Amino acid sequence: MSFRRVLVAVDSEPIAAHAADVGVELARSLGADVALVHAIDTSTNYGGDTGISPNELIDRAKQDGKRLLEGFRQRLSLQPSALEFVVAGTPADEIVKAAGEWPADLIVIGSHGRGGVQRALLGSVAEGVMRRASCPVLVIRAKE
Repeated sequence: MSFRRVLVAVDSEPIAAHAADVGVELARSLGADVALVHAIDTSTNYGGDTGISPNELIDRAKQDGKRLLEGFRQRLSLQPSALEFVVAGTPADEIVKAAGEWPADLIVIGSHGRGGVQRALLGSVAEGVMRRASCPVLVIRAKE
C-alpha cells in the first residue's frame, strides 16, 4: 500500500498541532499530497440564549475554521495545492466523509489518550474515525 494522499484532521487543541506536524512531515517524506480538515460539531448547542440563530453561529464557526486552517497552512509551509476542508456535523463522521470524497489513503488525527470514564463521557473523535474509516488511521498521542 502506498500513501499518496494524507488527510490531517485539526482543531484548536495543542495535540492537533503536534498531529499536523507529524502528518505533514510523513507526507513530505513519502512525496504525498496533504489536505487539512476541520470539523465543526453541530451537536453543540449553537445559539441558546444569545439571540443569534444557530445557522449564523455555525456560519461564524466555519469562518473561524477557515482562519484556523489558514494558520496551519502558514505554520506548516504547505503548498498552495494543499486542500482545506471545513465540514459541519458529527466530527468523526465528517472527517471520514471528507477522507472518502478526496479520497485519502491515510488519515492523521490527534488524541488526548483519555481512557475509562473520561472517554465515555467526552467521547473520542479519533476513536470514531478509526472505527468508521475505510483507509488506515494514524493516531498521534499527546506528548507526555
